[in-house]
Amino acid sequence: MAPLNVVNEQKPREIAVRVLQQRRAGGKFIEDLLETALHGAQLSSADRALCQEIVYGIVRWQATLDWLIARKTDGREQKPGLQNLLRLGLYQIFRLDRIPDHAAVNETVELAKQNGFGAQAGFVNAVLRGYLREHDETKKLLAGLKISQPALGWSHPEWLVARWQKRWGIEKTASLLEWNNTPPKTFARVNTLKTDAGNLLEKWRDENVEYDFVRREQLGENLVFELKSHPPLSSLASFRDGWFYIQDPGTLLAACKLGPQPGETILDFCAAPGGKTTFIAQLMNNQGRIVAQDVSDERLKWIQENCQRLGVTCVELQRAAGILSAEQTKDGTASGTLAARFDRILVDAPCSNTGVMRRRVDLRWRIQPAEIECLRTAQLDLLQQAATQVKPGGVLVYSTCSLEPEENGEVVKHFLNEHADFKLESEHELLPFVDNVDGAYVAKLIRA
Repeated sequence: MAPLNVVNEQKPREIAVRVLQQRRAGGKFIEDLLETALHGAQLSSADRALCQEIVYGIVRWQATLDWLIARKTDGREQKPGLQNLLRLGLYQIFRLDRIPDHAAVNETVELAKQNGFGAQAGFVNAVLRGYLREHDETKKLLAGLKISQPALGWSHPEWLVARWQKRWGIEKTASLLEWNNTPPKTFARVNTLKTDAGNLLEKWRDENVEYDFVRREQLGENLVFELKSHPPLSSLASFRDGWFYIQDPGTLLAACKLGPQPGETILDFCAAPGGKTTFIAQLMNNQGRIVAQDVSDERLKWIQENCQRLGVTCVELQRAAGILSAEQTKDGTASGTLAARFDRILVDAPCSNTGVMRRRVDLRWRIQPAEIECLRTAQLDLLQQAATQVKPGGVLVYSTCSLEPEENGEVVKHFLNEHADFKLESEHELLPFVDNVDGAYVAKLIRA
């Protein structure tokens, strides 16, 4: 694990505990809660990194941490606030090698006192110090747990692990579980509407951005780079000026399969936040017309902001009230009418997101088996809606970031059984443990 150059360890822990408590009480995603908490915090980059590592790590490893707690408490249920404090101490002991053991224990005990658990401070101290004495033995237990009880050892829901093992077997599933528990890398797509790779890399060197080249079969040369380290993105002129967009390489496959050409009319059916939309515009060299559709003004605003930053001018935003130009007026006045036919349509459907579970940190604890079937029904409906607007000879691409067959190939198969005028040209599945990118499914359909 990479060292964390921590400047002030106490405050990041205080924020982490507060965020974890808010997660228990509310319905917001942990990423949103942490972003809000860090927004007003006066933390160094190192402290922000530590806080994020603690919060996301505890959520990822929650089941394993709770197993450790249960071993020392005879399975007695603890108050949620106390449980979070124990998780905090144990995560630092067993997952953050650069945090000294005495600091992990002492600071957790102090936080217990500050958060209304002064009477339990001795209990917290005893549990954590007990594991310090059994550190090596416990490490071996945790390693064995990954093999004997992978759902518990890798901290995933039992039903999800069983589903994946049935499909891929034990070893590949273990690779996926490990992938999901690994903090994701940051990737940047060069925005060729404003610059090229050479100029961007020169700019990054001036901005103290460390990068590496990314080579994938489905990508063009020097299109995507991994950001190894960098100052806050908002502080970079190259980011503010729209020279690049943060985007995993796996998300580019759908736009590449769509194959948009300059001058064509394209519909991006579920477009927010705009990563695929703006890449389509880039492939078209801003020549043609892209209608970007989504369900709310707030989501359309994300697309609009990204288009403006990246210099995309060929996108129109559609909501129920009509179409809004990417340079819409402040009062949101709609203009124009929706074209009845499109050369190409992308349906990047809402899904279970199981292919991006390492980015959606608390998703594993939210998703339920019944949701997959419900999503399948909605996905098929979206695909059927989009199909009516594809020109004869046109292209319809269906994509998800799900790993589940019910949301992917089975949806396409069902659609094709009911639409004889469409043919499957190709389908492609990206698996994290095979392709080393976020999971995705893409099917390219041609209308006869």
